Parts: sequence; C-alpha cells; structure tokens
Amino acid sequence: MADADEVLRARLPAASAGQRLDRALAALYPEHSRSRLQAWIDQQRVRVDGAPARRRQRVRGGEEVEIRPPPPAASPWSPEALPLALVHEDAALLVVYKPAGLVVHPGAGNPRGTLVNALLHHAPELAALPRCGIVHRLDKDTSGLLVVARTESVRRHLVAQLKARSVTREYLAVVRGLPVAGGVVEAPIGRHRVDRKRMAVTERGRPALTRYRVEARYRAHALLRLSLATGRTHQIRVHMAHAGHPLVGDPLYGGRAALPPGASEALVAVLRGFRRQALHAETLALEHPEDGRRLSWRRPPPEDFQALVAALAADAGGA
Repeated sequence: MADADEVLRARLPAASAGQRLDRALAALYPEHSRSRLQAWIDQQRVRVDGAPARRRQRVRGGEEVEIRPPPPAASPWSPEALPLALVHEDAALLVVYKPAGLVVHPGAGNPRGTLVNALLHHAPELAALPRCGIVHRLDKDTSGLLVVARTESVRRHLVAQLKARSVTREYLAVVRGLPVAGGVVEAPIGRHRVDRKRMAVTERGRPALTRYRVEARYRAHALLRLSLATGRTHQIRVHMAHAGHPLVGDPLYGGRAALPPGASEALVAVLRGFRRQALHAETLALEHPEDGRRLSWRRPPPEDFQALVAALAADAGGA
C-alpha cells in the first residue's frame, strides 16, 4: 500500500502499445489490483504525459505515467500486546498457530482480544492491508495454522494460490459414526434460510468440495483427515453433518453426543465435556510468493483434542 505522500512514476513499456490504460498499469504495478488502479484513475489520481487519465484510453507505449495513491485508510482495529504463536516469519508472510477459543477478526461481541489485534502489535504494517493480510479463516473454536500476507502483492499472490488450489490445507476431525471409507462431499453451501448464524447445503449456495479419509475407527466415532478444495464458511462442519457424520462437540451442527454402549464414566465425561467442534488445521503448504519455494508446516492438535482421541482409543481397545 502507498504512503501518504508517495508518488509513483514510470514509463509505459513499448509492449503495452494498444492496451487499455488500466490493463497496462496493472501489468506495470502488479502489487496493486486492477480494480484499485481503475478507482485511482476515476479519482483523477493518474496522469499520462501530464494529462488526466481515462481508464479506457489506449496507450501507445512510452508515455510518462504519474500516480498519486491515496493515503492508506486507518485500520478500525487496535494493536494489542497479546500472545502470538509464530510458526514462520519472513519479510513476505507470517504463519501463525491459532488456539481454539481465539477469534480471528474483531466484530460484534469481540471488539478486542482477537488474533488481528495481536498481529497488528507484532507487525503494524498489516493495518494497511485488507483484513490485515489474512487470506483464509478459522472458526473461533477451531485450532490450527493460518497464513498472513505482509504486503499487498503477497496477499494477491496467496489469494491466487487459494483459487488455483495450490495451497494445501489438511485438517483432523473427530466425527460421530463410522464412515465405511474415505470419500468426497461435493455440495453447494449457503446461508441457512431461517437461522442466519448457520450455513447449510442448498442449491442456492456456492460450490464446495471436501475430501476425507479415515485415520482411525473407534466404537461409535472416527478420526478423519480432511482437505479442502474450496473455502466456504463452516465447510467441513456443514459437509460432514450433511454426510451423516457431524463433528463431535459442534454446537451448531453436531446434535447430541453419541455414547457407545457401555461407555465408561471417563469416556462419558470426555465426550460430554468436549464443548467445541473437534477440528484442527494440522498442515499448511504453499508456494512462497517471492521465490516459488514449496513450504509446508505442521502442528499437532492441542491437548483437549488429543485427550478426546486417547479416550476413544482406550474405549475401543477395551471393548
């Protein structure tokens, strides 16, 4: 993003001859989106050979271009010195571990104490980026890995990777029931007709695809490994409930706890005491936006998730 007094000056290359100005500028300044450049042209912040520019004007190549970007909008969110679990950090991006219970973005009911507040304290430059550089989300009660862009060009590169499905995200989940084998859930997801806090499989929704395979089976539950081909709100939670295998502890889609016949008091206590969706974003892999290296990170599930799996395994072993 631009500083308040920044002026961008360049000469359009000969290869841009015949192109629309907005397209030529997008190629010249890839760190800025075409829509942003179009807005600056409309706001008369762009001049070509000293004259106000028009977004549809054709260029000859060789013209002098001057752009005066607006100052970055002040972030409505405040930095806070909160714990931040950094897994990776360089000049282009951050990879952070988000614990269960931590909200990602401030909002109604959570104006402070979020991951964004912690990120702004650690890296104040994120205030100039949309959503503070966060390009994908985790629900409040889902633990795991998130990537954060530190510049606009890196943010756009990561968004493009997500669209191209070159970002790999694998999750672990404990579900009710016993899936026979791995599989694919492909069903559109949209807002629930009645309960606006919920998502649902609906013909009016956006395409969504989740792949899963069985890691372990217990007496009435299973541990799954899942990967996302799309990134819809609550996607894994909605898709697995739609498939008849809702996540343990899910307050929106999970229903009542399923207790195996003759379950021990210890297992009953663990299942009834697990009051969040049993979902953990374990691995994250992507191409580094600056040098193209394929990088990957993995973090094991938190203690409560591991205790749930251990209790189910102990029950299955003794059955």
